[in-house]
Order: sequence, then structure tokens, then C-alpha cells
Amino acid sequence: MSDARVIALAPMPPEKAAYALARYSRSPDGIEASLRWVFDHSAEKFWEQFYFDYGHASIADLGHSVVCFENVSELAAIHVEDERVWDGQAKSSRYQDFATLGYHLPTELAESDRGRFCAAADGLFDAYRELRAPLDALLRSRHPRPADMKEAVYARNVAARAFDVVRYVLPLAVPTNVGQVVSIRTLEKQIGHLLAAPYAEVRALGERLKEACALPPLDLWNELQGAQNAVDRAPLAATLARHARVNEHWRTAYGALAALADEVLALGEPAPAPLVDLVPDHPLEIELAATMLYRVGRHSYRQILETVSGWHEAKRREVIAAGLAGRGREELLPEFQSGYRLIFDVLMDVGGWRDMHRHRRCQQVRQPFTFAHGYDEPPLLREAGVADAYRSAMDRTAAAAATLAPEAAAYLLPFGQRMRCLFKMDFAEVEYISRLRSGVKGHFSYRAVAWEMKQRLAERYPFLAERIDATPPWIEDSLKR
Repeated sequence: MSDARVIALAPMPPEKAAYALARYSRSPDGIEASLRWVFDHSAEKFWEQFYFDYGHASIADLGHSVVCFENVSELAAIHVEDERVWDGQAKSSRYQDFATLGYHLPTELAESDRGRFCAAADGLFDAYRELRAPLDALLRSRHPRPADMKEAVYARNVAARAFDVVRYVLPLAVPTNVGQVVSIRTLEKQIGHLLAAPYAEVRALGERLKEACALPPLDLWNELQGAQNAVDRAPLAATLARHARVNEHWRTAYGALAALADEVLALGEPAPAPLVDLVPDHPLEIELAATMLYRVGRHSYRQILETVSGWHEAKRREVIAAGLAGRGREELLPEFQSGYRLIFDVLMDVGGWRDMHRHRRCQQVRQPFTFAHGYDEPPLLREAGVADAYRSAMDRTAAAAATLAPEAAAYLLPFGQRMRCLFKMDFAEVEYISRLRSGVKGHFSYRAVAWEMKQRLAERYPFLAERIDATPPWIEDSLKR
């Protein structure tokens, strides 16, 4: 028996890396021989046969790519980041000044509505700039610079805390950048999901992503090292680009569920709801039906659950069947990832949810964006004497959005507006979120959510909740990042 070895490989084109590792698992050869084989043979035939014809999808998990999306709206960034198996980062609204970035004009906007949209968006950015200085002054007066802290560090810390508040008036139309590292299996799914999105900008992004996969990737790093002639300039994932297509099943299924929800749910206006609600245990089929109706609605999960629980099973199965209808090769709707004991229904500000969105070890079910739930008002606004200016900007925006098509109005939604999202998870993830997100370095919005998750858990499982080392929101350190 030969000695054990551990071999690290230099980056390769993702389709070829996946081919090499797939062959490695199906051949007696070592990795070096497999790499030489792949170098001398086309990967295209392999991918066509094993991935697309035979359906060996796990092969595509073996090749990874780095992809960046620049100057996309926050709304589009949310769709980019919606993949569950995803690693990435977006431009932070907590640490960067968004005052001069402008905003995306949705193509869904009718020409006659353009003026109202722009006036509302301009008003939000005017408020963003207006609120900043008073908040900065208040924070400096309350938290003087410690003697051992440099002015540059102090200024950054104060600015971050001010941005925590002024970002509440940023609309989802504001541009951002997103960088991701994903497998080419996720990349193919992502293209299909983007192409099926209800927003033209997001669908166009799916087309651009597909085009980017068919082209050689940017290789600036090797060019800077003077090694450009030694680099394989093959397309990023040419076979994937040729086969990737819109996920029609998701598009039609969500449309059918929305129509069915209008028909079978008569709940009136959403009832008042807490920040965090840990819903009672219920059977799997009831969870599936309630989750799918929640996904296309605007009522709390508890309201929907009470209604669905009273139905005959045939009516619940009609909802489940609507989520399955027309499915071909596509994966199931994410709402089928059910069977959790811990389901939190969270009603929080959009900006705080954007920070929570990155948690991947739980299932998130986000409702459509709406102005129906009102907005949050951070106490610092009143304490800085600018609450009236904030409310005025938010109210004017909601009034303007009410006159627009829903697909255009969503771009005006400010970070301070509330939204609903289900978080389904196991105990390990509750412990992780409650401990991590309640820390003093975090944003006050998601700190409150993390703390409330622990409190709701304590009502049902006090022994487990006692094992979570969460920080109460009243413990603060504004100069710690």
C-alpha cells in the first residue's frame, strides 16, 4: 500500500475541474493522471452524456466559479442571493455611503408614471442626506471618542451607526454589487430562477449570467502576474450556458398558487402580528399547504395556518398539487423543504432582513414585497429631532407607490418598510442565529429578532433556550464593530 498523500490543486475551469474529479471517482488513476486525461479530451461530450442525458447532477457540484454582479438594484441582488446553496457578499449599507449612487429605473414603469417614481426616489435620497448629519452629531455627543481610539477609527464607527439608521430610507432601486462563489450546479439553477423572476431587470440579469458562462472569465490576477499566456482562456461553463433555461415550472406554479390563494383564502386585512412568532407544531401536509399559500400572500403564517388546519384534507391537497403541477426536470419549489419543528414567522424591516437573508442553514420563505405592513421608526430619529422628516419621506413614497404597477412599486420600497419571512430551522441554527445576531456589533433591528427567537423558544423549550448565550438588546456598545 502506498503512503497517503494530500494534494491541493490550482484553480481550473469549473467544467474541467468537475470532469477531472468525476473521472477520478470512476477510474483507478490518481488525480495527476485524471488531470492529464481531461487536458487531452473534450469535456463537452462528458457533460452532455452524464449531466444532461443521464442526470448525474452531483457532478456539477465539483466545479466552482466566482461571479460578480455589478450595478444591480438591491431588488435584483435579493434574487441573486436567493439560492440556498450559495456563498457570497453584497455591498454593505451599514458601512458604505449610498448617498450618490442614484437608482435603477424599472422598465415596468409607464412613461406617465416616471415623474412620480423619480420624485419619490429623489425624496428618499434627499432624506438620506438630511438625516445623516443630525444622527452623526447625536452619536458623537453620546459616545465621545475614547482616548485610546484614533479619530479615523472613531469616525468610521460613528458613521456605521449613523448608516444603520439612515439606510431605512434607501429604496430597493439603489444599486449594489454582489460577489458569489458557487458550484456550476447552483449556477445553472440560478440562471433558471432569474429568468423566471417577475421583474424585467432580474430576467435580463439571468440572460447576462448565461452569456457570461459562455465567455472566457476575467483573468486579471494571472495577467497582473504576467502569466496570461499560460492560462486556459476557455469559456467559464460553455455546456451549462448552452443548456440553461428559464425555470417555467416555478413561474407557472407560483402564478397558479397566487390565483388559488385569492380563491380559497378570505382573510381580510392582515391582523397585528409580533416581531417574531414561533408557530405551533402541525402535520406535514398542513405545513406544506400553509407554506405555499404564505409564499404568495401577505398574511401571517398563524392566520393562514388556522384557516388551512380547518380544511378537509382534499382541499389542502389541492394546494399541494398546484405546487407540483407541470413539473418536469426542475427541482421542487423551495416551499416543499418542509417538516421542521421550529418555524418562526418574522415581521421586520427590509434592511434588517437583508442581513438575515444570508443564513443558509435554514429554509426562508419570503412573501412578495408590499407597503401593506407599514414601516419601522428607529428611536434615534426622534432623539436626533429628524423623525418628522423621516415619516414625511416614507409616507410620500408609499403614496407614490400606490399609483404604480406592483412590479415598479417594489423598487420604491424603502429598507425601513416591514416585510414577512418564515425562518424554518433546527435547534442548532436557532442557537447560532440567536447567539451571533444578538451581539453588540450587530444592527439593532436583527439583534431584536435574534433575541426574540430565543425568548419564543424559551416558552416552549426552556431547557434548550437556557443553553443559548444570546446578548439582550439593551446591552449596547455603539463604538464596537
